[in-house]
Amino acid sequence: MTSGRRFVIASRLFPPEVSAGAFRLGALARALRHGGADVRVLTTRPPAHAPAISDPDGVEVRRWPVLRDAGGNVRGYVQYMSFDIPLALRILIGRFDVAVAESPPTTGLVVAAASALRRRPFAYYAADVWTDGVISMGAPRPVVAVMRWMERAVLRRARTIISVSDEVTERLILLGAPPEAIVTVGNGIDTDVFSPQVVPASEEKYFVYTGTMSEWQQPDVFIRAFARIAADDPSVRLRFFGQGAVERELKRLASELVPGRVEFGGVVSPAQSATWIRGAIASLVSIVPGIGYDFAKPTKTYAAAATGTPVLFAGPRAGAELVAGAGLGYAAEFSVEAVANAMRRLIADAADGTTEAQRSRRAEWAAQHVSLRAVAQRVAEAVSQASQTPAGRIASGSRAVPGDGERPSS
Repeated sequence: MTSGRRFVIASRLFPPEVSAGAFRLGALARALRHGGADVRVLTTRPPAHAPAISDPDGVEVRRWPVLRDAGGNVRGYVQYMSFDIPLALRILIGRFDVAVAESPPTTGLVVAAASALRRRPFAYYAADVWTDGVISMGAPRPVVAVMRWMERAVLRRARTIISVSDEVTERLILLGAPPEAIVTVGNGIDTDVFSPQVVPASEEKYFVYTGTMSEWQQPDVFIRAFARIAADDPSVRLRFFGQGAVERELKRLASELVPGRVEFGGVVSPAQSATWIRGAIASLVSIVPGIGYDFAKPTKTYAAAATGTPVLFAGPRAGAELVAGAGLGYAAEFSVEAVANAMRRLIADAADGTTEAQRSRRAEWAAQHVSLRAVAQRVAEAVSQASQTPAGRIASGSRAVPGDGERPSS
């Protein structure tokens, strides 16, 4: 379906950066190339802490230096502009049949304008709704209004809109996206990397948190809960891998409440992350309720399931129902007491063999429902249809597998 076509993917996130957005687009580039397409990726130079990973075979990846925040992220209006302004010229150099833009909407607007000039269609990959995110952060009304205008403009101009879940699709329609343009594909994890066959990184007893540490996750709830149970078993530890805006505060809190029992390992490769998740008592996942992300189903839930490790999810109903409904672990209210109680149950499950007995079942669920390779193939088919369909729209024929509305940096 994609053979002979030329695709350009524009995104500030792409492997080797460690994020859900980067993984999605890396898989999409591979799927398009596997289908015989010519694929060009316009992205950023990775941060110094990014793991060494080769670009996908046969994919042309062009990187541009950008401004990053103290944590190495392209996060913030100035940082976004440092990518988007040069992108306006970069995307016009070279031919393409279909362009694919990843959020934020500023990047979407640049790609929309370039596609209009070249009279080519473009697809917008909507992992979540950025207007909701701006509102949740308490941004001033003028900022919210501008973001809403930009996001609506991108959604209304995109030939195809890729949504990662039914919940995100509903939010996109409320924002003004044409329903007939949306293809709901789900989200996934690389089940070749995250597997129960992975050798655990350590034989010690620990809980693990991987990925972004941000205000909308507030993973300090896990440190506070761990402090409640730390005296029960002095051999249990808490490990964090990744980085984010609240990392410094988490380190301060850990040294204050449970000195010597919490370790921060920085950003690691997906393969390394898999080894730590595989050996953990449980993988910790959180979303703060009521700030605009109640629909989110974080990708790290799938990473844990793929290794067979149980999840401890603290947050709103959508994520909790996923964990409870598929038997992926424990879902707790976003409170210190509830999380502490769940930690105690998980320690007991690991000790009496319950965790190991459920490992293959959890991994099988992940292989059947959230394979990143299968998701990428659905996206490749959807963006390929964008170049075939007149009148600017395609039918929304795909239904979601369990997906997520996670922020791109997660």
